[in-house]
Amino acid sequence: QVRLVESGGGLVEAGGSLRLSCSASGRTYSRDAMAWFRRASGKGREFIAAIRWNGDNTLYGDSMKGRFTISRDSTNRTVYLQMNNLSAEDTAVYYCASELTPVSLNGYVRRYNYWGQGTQVTVSS
Repeated sequence: QVRLVESGGGLVEAGGSLRLSCSASGRTYSRDAMAWFRRASGKGREFIAAIRWNGDNTLYGDSMKGRFTISRDSTNRTVYLQMNNLSAEDTAVYYCASELTPVSLNGYVRRYNYWGQGTQVTVSS
């Protein structure tokens, strides 16, 4: 079992930045994938980015690269999402997810085995 806990969400003005954190506990492996998704009101989960604990590569969703940066601290089992130049369209619940040793990084919701409870990000315009 893997437990994921997100933090760092909140209210920010348009153009501002936030950094989300996801702390993982339980059984994890260096090739496990960690990812960030988000779900805006009335929409499905949208893939943002993924990274392995060993950091050998990253993957970003369409239109996510540039303003969003995923990183990890494998020693402390924490994954981060740096979000810059936020707009009202970024308002959503942001989720951290974990997939057990995938062959390749991906953004498919159903492939992820564990999910955090989510953290709300609200961007005021």
